[in-house]
Amino acid sequence: MKYPSPSLALALALTFGSAFTTNAAEPQLTPLFNGKDLTHFKAAESAGFWRAENGILIGENDAAKKGNYLWTEKSYSDFVIEFDVRWKTTTDRGVDTGLEMRSPKIQLQLGISGSLRVDMSGSFYTGGKPAYPEVGQAKDAKKLMKPEGEWNTFRIQAKGNTFTCWINGQKASEYTDAKFSGAGPLGFQIHPGVVMKCEYRNIRLAEL
Repeated sequence: MKYPSPSLALALALTFGSAFTTNAAEPQLTPLFNGKDLTHFKAAESAGFWRAENGILIGENDAAKKGNYLWTEKSYSDFVIEFDVRWKTTTDRGVDTGLEMRSPKIQLQLGISGSLRVDMSGSFYTGGKPAYPEVGQAKDAKKLMKPEGEWNTFRIQAKGNTFTCWINGQKASEYTDAKFSGAGPLGFQIHPGVVMKCEYRNIRLAEL
């Protein structure tokens, strides 16, 4: 039997070892939204605002524009979540949605900020002063996102005190703050006072 040379054997070992490390490091995302109903969410609190249609999670404000959060039944500390989202503006106010996480709460903004009235998609909202810390803003979001009305893929990671957002595979923002360290449910937002509709699909999550 002919054996590979030591140098070739080392190269092969490094190659396969690297591939194994990469695969092991990638979280195994599993569906949070099953595409059929609101299993895994506190559906009773969101009746009339959120529904599942044809594999898509649809959030739409009611006539009174009360707004709503669709909360997960479970609380999460360290996690990665990935989803596709799209919306289409129908008023000057624009669409204002996002993903709330941790305790106390911090949010990944999607669409028009209610306080700034500009698109802050991919930026972290803390509710403090400033509400959107500059270091946590996705300043190149417009370059990374597809046109309004098309699907964009967002990936958010909360690990320790650091929160990171990727848009369509590209890192868009990162924010570190020990204040937001407690576990909490995840909440998809419909902002009050806004005529709006947002759509999510392929919502997958892994705890870290």
